[in-house]
Amino acid sequence: MRKKIRQALALGTIAVLPALTGCFSHTRIVPKTRVADVIISTSLDAMAQQLASRYEAIQSFNAAVEIAATTGGGLQGKETQYTSFAGYILMRKPEFLRVLMLVPVVRTQAIDMVSDGTNFKLLIPPRHRAIVGTNTVTTQSKNGLENLRPDVFFDSMFIQGPEKDQIISMTTDIRVIESGKKKKDLIEEPAYALQILARPDGQTVRTLRVIHINSTDLLPYQQDIYDKNGQVVTKAYYSNYQYYGTTPYPSGIVIERPRDHYKLTVTITKLTLNGKLDDDQFELKIPEGIPIETLK
Repeated sequence: MRKKIRQALALGTIAVLPALTGCFSHTRIVPKTRVADVIISTSLDAMAQQLASRYEAIQSFNAAVEIAATTGGGLQGKETQYTSFAGYILMRKPEFLRVLMLVPVVRTQAIDMVSDGTNFKLLIPPRHRAIVGTNTVTTQSKNGLENLRPDVFFDSMFIQGPEKDQIISMTTDIRVIESGKKKKDLIEEPAYALQILARPDGQTVRTLRVIHINSTDLLPYQQDIYDKNGQVVTKAYYSNYQYYGTTPYPSGIVIERPRDHYKLTVTITKLTLNGKLDDDQFELKIPEGIPIETLK
């Protein structure tokens, strides 16, 4: 008897399914994707080694650039876009950095910033202003660009692999990218995410950085940098890689600082890797008569 009841219930359920699916489902057209033509498999160790090797391959960096800045955003209810500046970014390891921006047309100095990895100097000739301080922002300014520090450039533009005392893990996800001249071709490809973690403190582990890597060429396309509270302080996006010898480097870099409410778009127009850079190229003398502010 029970067997007959179960059979009757099963038949009833099957009979009602077409009616239910007709009433409670809806089909719509979505953009069609295709799988990437080439997908490269890799291991966690190999990925970490590639990152470390590319970082070690760059000992000095001399780039002509165009930099455009945007401040504000949704939380402020407005957004300000600044005129693009031409200029230069110099780097010499371990942590020497110089960023020089030029006034459009007349090409006099607009901003000149140098750092030894711990402290920085910033000269703004058009405003008759000079600023010195440490590379770490401890007191945030309401003006996003006043929170700009050399570390923002160094950490975003030179992707480091994991250090010896750090832990790494890797996950795989799917991302969809646009391709073709009209960007109507949607390509679905796996993407790797390499997490770099601090050593555990008891049962707690902290994420330091997440590097997102293409599976088609094994090159990073995004890096997320976190603070000690687990908040994203920097998002950097990389595109249009060019090869300098055997070393790939992106020609397009977008640096977002969500908490500081600004974004920098860096376009590299000329680049020399591992050329000689002298000490005086990282020295900044503040002219007499310009008041010096100390930021904390």
